[in-house]
Amino acid sequence: MDFTLTEDQREFRALLRSFVDKEIVPVAREWEQTGRYPSEIVQGMADMGLFGITVPEQYGGLDLDPVSFALVFEELARGWMGIAGILGSHSLACRLIAMHGTEEQKQAYLPELATGVRRTGIGLTEPDAGTDLQGIRTTARLDGDHYVVNGAKMWITNARYADPLPVLVKTDPTADPAHRGMSVLLVDTSLPGFEVTKDIPKLGYKGTESCEIVLDDVRVPKEALLGGVEGTGMKQCLSALEWGRVNIAARSVGIAQRAHEEALAYAGQRKAFGQTIGQFQAVQLQLASIATNLQAARLMAYWSADAVRTGRADGATGMAKIFCSEVALEAAIESMKVHGGYGYSTEFEVERLYRDAILMSIGEGTNDVLRTVVAKSLQRGETVVG
Repeated sequence: MDFTLTEDQREFRALLRSFVDKEIVPVAREWEQTGRYPSEIVQGMADMGLFGITVPEQYGGLDLDPVSFALVFEELARGWMGIAGILGSHSLACRLIAMHGTEEQKQAYLPELATGVRRTGIGLTEPDAGTDLQGIRTTARLDGDHYVVNGAKMWITNARYADPLPVLVKTDPTADPAHRGMSVLLVDTSLPGFEVTKDIPKLGYKGTESCEIVLDDVRVPKEALLGGVEGTGMKQCLSALEWGRVNIAARSVGIAQRAHEEALAYAGQRKAFGQTIGQFQAVQLQLASIATNLQAARLMAYWSADAVRTGRADGATGMAKIFCSEVALEAAIESMKVHGGYGYSTEFEVERLYRDAILMSIGEGTNDVLRTVVAKSLQRGETVVG
């Protein structure tokens, strides 16, 4: 077994870490608190080519391997998890188009998506359908050369910047089982009837918008049907969501890493009873637990990323997303405890880490539902433990 990164991966991580330390860490707390959109950071990511991490090289992208993909989100989330969200939804949509789009669709969108000239997200969740995607109500009725789309989506990252926005719809609402009637449309967000109605206020995950969208008789050309075949949308989305779970696992590791760094630094500076608090055994136990669980989560995230490279990885990515997200929340809480009263203050980083960590157990499928995904993968023999 080789638990080390390649030389290229180590150099790539060092480049990412330098960018995060210089461009994100110094401004994250202030910009998050004031609600300032991180335009300069977005441009910096574009300059580094990060918007093309899941775009094949022939269309101008970096086409990263899954472990390098995980490194991107680990390092970005260490600085500011909301920034990782801007890139996460974009990268998932690019992967969706690259895997399942027609050659015309790839040529039309991927080159500009790779550079950040275009940005995108993915329209899955609805007011009454989150993890249960088969329960969506958005419909697309074929009318001549166009689909007429009606419905609503919510929690859509990059909604105000997406061009196009892949939207999961029901092209056959009567299909049984429901997934056989589901398709993905690459929706031009400038079309009449497409409206971003509001930004949803959130506890954390700031820096990027999460929006509610209404589609009211939006006429989408037939050529926008992803892959050109109806009824394959659910399968298309699920294949891309494997990368999405690696993304969340890696973001969780980034949050836990920052929580560890903040706790360790504070324990070495804060004095009580004539010595730094890091000299007290109780604090040492907390620091050791954070570090131990962090390293276990990191190895789990990389293992699941490598599983994606080798084939179907529902079970592995589900395990990693569950474990890493729970480690992130535990690390944030323990770091807050090390900080004492200051951990509850918005003047310190750890309260933001806590707010951001909570989302990791919810996004890309709730942990409880993913446990059933893992169990089914085990029963099918697709995930081997031991």
